[in-house]
Amino acid sequence: MKIGVLTSGGDCPGLNAVIRGAVLKGTEAYDMEFVGIRDGWKGLVEADFFPLTRRDVKGLSKVGGTILGTSRTNPYEGVRGGAENIAKTLYGHKLDGIIAIGGEGTLAAAQRLNNDGIPVLGVPKTIDNDLRATDYSFGFDTAVNIATDAMDRLRTTGDSHQRCMVAEVMGRHVGWIALHSGMAAGAHIICIPEVPLSLDEITEHVLAAAERGRAPLVVVAEGFKLKGQDEAYSDKGLDAFNRPRLGGISEVLAPLIEQATGIETRSTVLGHIQRGGAPSGFDRVLATRLGLHAADAVVDGAWGQMVAMQGTEIVRVPFSEALGELHSVPLSRYEEAAALFG
Repeated sequence: MKIGVLTSGGDCPGLNAVIRGAVLKGTEAYDMEFVGIRDGWKGLVEADFFPLTRRDVKGLSKVGGTILGTSRTNPYEGVRGGAENIAKTLYGHKLDGIIAIGGEGTLAAAQRLNNDGIPVLGVPKTIDNDLRATDYSFGFDTAVNIATDAMDRLRTTGDSHQRCMVAEVMGRHVGWIALHSGMAAGAHIICIPEVPLSLDEITEHVLAAAERGRAPLVVVAEGFKLKGQDEAYSDKGLDAFNRPRLGGISEVLAPLIEQATGIETRSTVLGHIQRGGAPSGFDRVLATRLGLHAADAVVDGAWGQMVAMQGTEIVRVPFSEALGELHSVPLSRYEEAAALFG
Protein backbone atom coordinates (compact mmCIF):
# COMPACT_ATOMS: atom_id res chain seq x y z
CA MET A 1 0.00 0.00 0.00
CA LYS A 2 1.33 3.44 -0.97
CA ILE A 3 0.02 6.49 0.89
CA GLY A 4 0.57 10.22 0.39
CA VAL A 5 0.87 12.49 3.42
CA LEU A 6 0.20 16.23 3.37
CA THR A 7 -0.04 19.09 5.84
CA SER A 8 -2.35 21.96 4.92
CA GLY A 9 -3.46 25.27 6.41
CA GLY A 10 -1.61 27.09 9.16
CA ASP A 11 1.53 25.43 10.48
CA CYS A 12 1.49 24.11 14.02
CA PRO A 13 3.83 22.52 16.57
CA GLY A 14 3.39 18.75 16.38
CA LEU A 15 2.88 18.31 12.63
CA ASN A 16 6.23 16.57 12.24
CA ALA A 17 5.44 14.25 15.14
CA VAL A 18 2.26 13.10 13.34
CA ILE A 19 4.23 12.45 10.16
CA ARG A 20 6.85 10.51 12.11
CA GLY A 21 4.26 8.41 13.97
CA ALA A 22 2.41 7.47 10.79
CA VAL A 23 5.54 6.60 8.82
CA LEU A 24 7.15 4.56 11.61
CA LYS A 25 4.02 2.53 12.32
CA GLY A 26 3.08 2.14 8.68
CA THR A 27 6.49 1.02 7.45
CA GLU A 28 7.39 -1.22 10.38
CA ALA A 29 4.03 -2.80 11.22
CA TYR A 30 2.34 -2.89 7.82
CA ASP A 31 5.13 -2.66 5.23
CA MET A 32 3.47 0.45 3.79
CA GLU A 33 5.18 2.93 1.49
CA PHE A 34 4.80 6.68 2.07
CA VAL A 35 5.10 9.67 -0.21
CA GLY A 36 5.46 13.23 1.05
CA ILE A 37 3.26 15.79 -0.67
CA ARG A 38 4.80 19.27 -0.68
CA ASP A 39 2.87 22.36 0.39
CA GLY A 40 -0.51 20.85 1.17
CA TRP A 41 -3.24 20.53 -1.45
CA LYS A 42 -1.06 22.56 -3.81
CA GLY A 43 1.44 19.68 -3.98
CA LEU A 44 -1.35 17.16 -4.55
CA VAL A 45 -2.77 19.15 -7.44
CA GLU A 46 0.69 19.67 -8.96
CA ALA A 47 1.92 16.12 -8.21
CA ASP A 48 4.85 17.48 -6.20
CA PHE A 49 5.77 14.25 -4.41
CA PHE A 50 8.90 12.76 -2.82
CA PRO A 51 9.67 9.48 -1.01
CA LEU A 52 9.07 9.56 2.75
CA THR A 53 11.02 6.85 4.54
CA ARG A 54 11.87 5.99 8.13
CA ARG A 55 15.21 7.71 7.65
CA ASP A 56 13.45 10.94 6.60
CA VAL A 57 11.43 11.18 9.83
CA LYS A 58 14.11 10.40 12.41
CA GLY A 59 14.16 12.76 15.37
CA LEU A 60 11.14 14.72 14.15
CA SER A 61 8.91 14.54 17.25
CA LYS A 62 10.57 17.58 18.82
CA VAL A 63 10.87 19.66 15.64
CA GLY A 64 8.37 22.47 15.02
CA GLY A 65 6.85 23.35 11.66
CA THR A 66 6.40 20.73 8.94
CA ILE A 67 9.00 19.08 6.73
CA LEU A 68 6.32 18.76 4.05
CA GLY A 69 5.57 22.47 3.83
CA THR A 70 2.05 23.84 3.85
CA SER A 71 -0.26 26.25 2.09
CA ARG A 72 -3.89 27.36 2.08
CA THR A 73 -4.60 26.11 -1.44
CA ASN A 74 -8.08 24.98 -2.45
CA PRO A 75 -7.72 21.57 -4.22
CA TYR A 76 -10.73 22.29 -6.42
CA GLU A 77 -9.23 25.41 -7.98
CA GLY A 78 -6.86 25.72 -10.93
CA VAL A 79 -6.60 23.83 -14.21
CA ARG A 80 -5.27 20.70 -12.47
CA GLY A 81 -7.62 20.88 -9.50
CA GLY A 82 -10.81 18.94 -8.87
CA ALA A 83 -11.50 15.33 -7.92
CA GLU A 84 -11.29 13.96 -11.48
CA ASN A 85 -7.81 15.38 -12.11
CA ILE A 86 -6.59 14.39 -8.64
CA ALA A 87 -7.83 10.82 -9.17
CA LYS A 88 -5.75 10.64 -12.36
CA THR A 89 -2.72 11.93 -10.47
CA LEU A 90 -3.11 9.32 -7.74
CA TYR A 91 -3.53 6.56 -10.32
CA GLY A 92 -0.47 7.70 -12.25
CA HIS A 93 1.70 7.63 -9.13
CA LYS A 94 0.11 4.43 -7.79
CA LEU A 95 -1.10 6.13 -4.61
CA ASP A 96 -3.84 4.29 -2.71
CA GLY A 97 -4.95 7.24 -0.59
CA ILE A 98 -4.10 10.41 1.30
CA ILE A 99 -3.52 11.25 4.96
CA ALA A 100 -4.47 14.94 5.27
CA ILE A 101 -3.30 16.70 8.42
CA GLY A 102 -5.05 20.01 8.96
CA GLY A 103 -7.78 22.07 10.52
CA GLU A 104 -11.36 22.96 9.62
CA GLY A 105 -10.63 24.16 6.08
CA THR A 106 -8.35 21.23 5.31
CA LEU A 107 -10.80 18.65 6.63
CA ALA A 108 -13.71 20.26 4.78
CA ALA A 109 -11.73 19.89 1.56
CA ALA A 110 -10.83 16.32 2.56
CA GLN A 111 -14.50 15.49 3.13
CA ARG A 112 -15.47 16.89 -0.26
CA LEU A 113 -12.72 14.95 -2.02
CA ASN A 114 -13.63 11.77 -0.19
CA ASN A 115 -17.28 12.22 -1.18
CA ASP A 116 -16.05 12.56 -4.77
CA GLY A 117 -14.24 9.25 -4.63
CA ILE A 118 -10.74 10.20 -3.44
CA PRO A 119 -9.68 8.04 -0.43
CA VAL A 120 -8.75 10.54 2.31
CA LEU A 121 -8.14 10.07 6.02
CA GLY A 122 -7.93 13.10 8.31
CA VAL A 123 -5.78 14.06 11.28
CA PRO A 124 -7.08 17.14 13.16
CA LYS A 125 -4.67 20.03 13.54
CA THR A 126 -5.57 23.42 14.97
CA ILE A 127 -4.00 25.53 17.67
CA ASP A 128 -7.44 27.13 18.13
CA ASN A 129 -8.82 23.78 19.41
CA ASP A 130 -11.99 24.54 17.47
CA LEU A 131 -12.75 21.16 15.87
CA ARG A 132 -15.65 19.13 17.17
CA ALA A 133 -15.29 15.41 17.90
CA THR A 134 -11.83 15.80 19.42
CA ASP A 135 -11.36 17.02 22.98
CA TYR A 136 -7.95 18.50 22.23
CA SER A 137 -5.97 19.03 19.07
CA PHE A 138 -2.19 19.07 19.03
CA GLY A 139 -0.60 22.50 18.88
CA PHE A 140 -3.12 23.96 21.31
CA ASP A 141 -1.12 23.16 24.43
CA THR A 142 2.03 24.63 22.90
CA ALA A 143 0.21 27.80 21.85
CA VAL A 144 -1.20 28.22 25.38
CA ASN A 145 2.27 27.79 26.89
CA ILE A 146 3.77 30.35 24.51
CA ALA A 147 0.96 32.84 25.15
CA THR A 148 1.18 32.35 28.92
CA ASP A 149 4.92 32.98 28.90
CA ALA A 150 4.43 36.13 26.81
CA MET A 151 1.76 37.41 29.22
CA ASP A 152 3.99 36.75 32.22
CA ARG A 153 6.55 38.99 30.53
CA LEU A 154 3.97 41.63 29.70
CA ARG A 155 2.88 41.71 33.33
CA THR A 156 6.37 42.54 34.59
CA THR A 157 6.73 45.50 32.24
CA GLY A 158 3.15 46.55 32.98
CA ASP A 159 3.86 46.45 36.71
CA SER A 160 6.99 48.55 36.24
CA HIS A 161 5.06 51.35 34.52
CA GLN A 162 1.58 50.79 36.00
CA ARG A 163 0.26 50.37 32.48
CA CYS A 164 -2.67 48.37 31.20
CA MET A 165 -1.39 45.67 28.83
CA VAL A 166 -3.64 44.20 26.14
CA ALA A 167 -2.44 40.83 24.80
CA GLU A 168 -4.01 39.51 21.61
CA VAL A 169 -3.91 35.78 20.92
CA MET A 170 -5.19 33.65 18.07
CA GLY A 171 -8.77 32.41 18.02
CA ARG A 172 -10.84 33.13 14.92
CA HIS A 173 -14.20 31.84 16.15
CA VAL A 174 -13.40 30.29 19.53
CA GLY A 175 -11.58 31.54 22.59
CA TRP A 176 -9.84 28.47 23.98
CA ILE A 177 -6.31 29.91 23.75
CA ALA A 178 -7.43 33.19 25.32
CA LEU A 179 -9.33 31.38 28.08
CA HIS A 180 -6.53 28.99 29.06
CA SER A 181 -3.61 31.39 28.73
CA GLY A 182 -5.56 34.21 30.35
CA MET A 183 -6.45 32.08 33.36
CA ALA A 184 -2.87 30.80 33.61
CA ALA A 185 -1.43 34.32 33.49
CA GLY A 186 -3.96 35.81 35.91
CA ALA A 187 -5.63 38.14 33.43
CA HIS A 188 -8.05 40.72 34.83
CA ILE A 189 -10.46 40.33 31.88
CA ILE A 190 -10.59 37.80 29.04
CA CYS A 191 -12.38 38.67 25.80
CA ILE A 192 -13.44 35.76 23.57
CA PRO A 193 -15.53 35.47 20.39
CA GLU A 194 -18.28 33.49 22.14
CA VAL A 195 -19.05 36.27 24.64
CA PRO A 196 -19.35 39.81 23.21
CA LEU A 197 -18.64 42.50 25.83
CA SER A 198 -19.18 46.24 25.88
CA LEU A 199 -16.31 48.65 26.37
CA ASP A 200 -17.85 49.60 29.72
CA GLU A 201 -17.72 45.98 30.90
CA ILE A 202 -14.05 45.73 29.95
CA THR A 203 -13.05 49.03 31.53
CA GLU A 204 -14.93 48.17 34.73
CA HIS A 205 -12.54 45.27 35.33
CA VAL A 206 -9.53 47.32 34.23
CA LEU A 207 -10.36 50.03 36.74
CA ALA A 208 -11.06 47.49 39.49
CA ALA A 209 -7.61 45.99 39.02
CA ALA A 210 -5.95 49.40 38.93
CA GLU A 211 -7.71 50.48 42.13
CA ARG A 212 -6.16 47.48 43.88
CA GLY A 213 -2.74 48.65 42.76
CA ARG A 214 -2.42 46.14 39.95
CA ALA A 215 -1.31 46.77 36.39
CA PRO A 216 -4.34 45.48 34.43
CA LEU A 217 -3.86 42.65 31.95
CA VAL A 218 -6.49 42.28 29.21
CA VAL A 219 -6.43 39.14 27.05
CA VAL A 220 -8.36 39.21 23.79
CA ALA A 221 -8.83 36.60 21.07
CA GLU A 222 -8.42 37.91 17.52
CA GLY A 223 -12.06 37.06 16.73
CA PHE A 224 -13.55 38.96 19.69
CA LYS A 225 -16.34 41.42 18.92
CA LEU A 226 -17.52 44.30 21.04
CA LYS A 227 -21.27 44.37 21.63
CA GLY A 228 -22.93 45.89 18.60
CA GLN A 229 -20.05 44.90 16.32
CA ASP A 230 -21.32 42.68 13.47
CA GLU A 231 -18.02 41.23 12.28
CA ALA A 232 -14.64 40.51 13.85
CA TYR A 233 -12.04 43.20 13.16
CA SER A 234 -10.13 42.66 9.94
CA ASP A 235 -8.12 44.95 7.69
CA LYS A 236 -5.88 42.39 6.00
CA GLY A 237 -8.06 41.14 3.14
CA LEU A 238 -9.15 37.53 2.49
CA ASP A 239 -7.37 34.18 2.60
CA ALA A 240 -7.51 31.42 -0.05
CA PHE A 241 -10.87 30.25 1.30
CA ASN A 242 -12.30 33.80 1.15
CA ARG A 243 -12.26 34.20 4.92
CA PRO A 244 -11.21 37.55 6.42
CA ARG A 245 -7.65 37.58 7.76
CA LEU A 246 -8.10 38.54 11.38
CA GLY A 247 -5.75 40.33 13.74
CA GLY A 248 -5.48 43.76 15.28
CA ILE A 249 -8.48 43.99 17.62
CA SER A 250 -6.10 44.67 20.53
CA GLU A 251 -4.80 47.72 18.68
CA VAL A 252 -8.39 48.95 18.44
CA LEU A 253 -9.18 48.25 22.10
CA ALA A 254 -6.03 49.72 23.65
CA PRO A 255 -6.69 53.40 22.80
CA LEU A 256 -10.36 53.00 23.72
CA ILE A 257 -9.41 51.61 27.14
CA GLU A 258 -6.86 54.38 27.69
CA GLN A 259 -9.38 57.05 26.71
CA ALA A 260 -12.07 55.60 28.99
CA THR A 261 -9.87 54.95 32.03
CA GLY A 262 -7.01 57.42 31.81
CA ILE A 263 -4.59 54.50 32.27
CA GLU A 264 -1.71 54.32 29.80
CA THR A 265 -2.44 51.24 27.69
CA ARG A 266 -0.28 49.22 25.32
CA SER A 267 -1.24 46.38 22.96
CA THR A 268 0.76 43.36 21.84
CA VAL A 269 -0.32 41.03 19.04
CA LEU A 270 1.36 37.66 19.60
CA GLY A 271 0.42 36.46 16.13
CA HIS A 272 2.46 33.71 14.51
CA ILE A 273 4.82 33.32 17.45
CA GLN A 274 2.09 31.04 18.86
CA ARG A 275 2.55 28.66 15.92
CA GLY A 276 6.32 28.44 16.06
CA GLY A 277 9.00 26.53 17.90
CA ALA A 278 9.16 23.06 19.40
CA PRO A 279 5.94 21.39 20.55
CA SER A 280 5.28 20.84 24.25
CA GLY A 281 5.63 17.38 25.73
CA PHE A 282 1.84 16.96 25.71
CA ASP A 283 1.62 17.87 22.04
CA ARG A 284 4.49 15.56 21.08
CA VAL A 285 2.73 12.61 22.67
CA LEU A 286 -0.72 13.48 21.30
CA ALA A 287 0.57 14.11 17.76
CA THR A 288 2.60 10.89 17.77
CA ARG A 289 -0.41 8.86 18.94
CA LEU A 290 -2.58 10.39 16.22
CA GLY A 291 0.04 9.45 13.61
CA LEU A 292 0.22 5.87 14.89
CA HIS A 293 -3.55 5.49 14.80
CA ALA A 294 -3.72 7.12 11.35
CA ALA A 295 -1.58 4.28 9.99
CA ASP A 296 -3.92 1.74 11.63
CA ALA A 297 -6.98 3.49 10.17
CA VAL A 298 -5.51 3.46 6.65
CA VAL A 299 -4.90 -0.28 6.84
CA ASP A 300 -8.49 -0.75 8.02
CA GLY A 301 -9.76 1.33 5.09
CA ALA A 302 -11.34 3.94 7.36
CA TRP A 303 -11.48 6.57 4.60
CA GLY A 304 -13.73 9.58 5.14
CA GLN A 305 -12.90 9.61 8.84
CA MET A 306 -10.43 11.34 11.10
CA VAL A 307 -8.56 10.10 14.15
CA ALA A 308 -9.41 12.10 17.26
CA MET A 309 -8.78 12.30 20.99
CA GLN A 310 -11.78 11.67 23.23
CA GLY A 311 -10.94 11.50 26.91
CA THR A 312 -7.56 9.77 26.85
CA GLU A 313 -8.38 7.45 23.93
CA ILE A 314 -7.74 7.87 20.21
CA VAL A 315 -10.90 7.10 18.22
CA ARG A 316 -12.15 7.42 14.64
CA VAL A 317 -15.00 9.73 13.71
CA PRO A 318 -16.59 10.62 10.35
CA PHE A 319 -15.66 13.99 8.87
CA SER A 320 -19.29 15.01 9.27
CA GLU A 321 -18.99 14.81 13.08
CA ALA A 322 -15.99 17.13 13.11
CA LEU A 323 -17.32 19.73 10.69
CA GLY A 324 -20.29 22.05 10.48
CA GLU A 325 -20.28 23.20 14.08
CA LEU A 326 -17.25 24.48 15.98
CA HIS A 327 -15.95 23.30 19.33
CA SER A 328 -16.65 26.55 21.13
CA VAL A 329 -16.08 27.61 24.74
CA PRO A 330 -19.17 26.76 26.83
CA LEU A 331 -20.59 29.65 28.84
CA SER A 332 -19.96 27.66 32.04
CA ARG A 333 -16.22 27.59 31.32
CA TYR A 334 -16.16 31.32 30.69
CA GLU A 335 -18.09 31.96 33.92
CA GLU A 336 -15.45 29.99 35.82
CA ALA A 337 -12.79 32.38 34.56
CA ALA A 338 -15.01 35.45 35.08
CA ALA A 339 -14.98 34.81 38.83
CA LEU A 340 -11.32 35.85 38.71
CA PHE A 341 -11.78 39.09 36.72
CA GLY A 342 -11.06 42.57 38.06
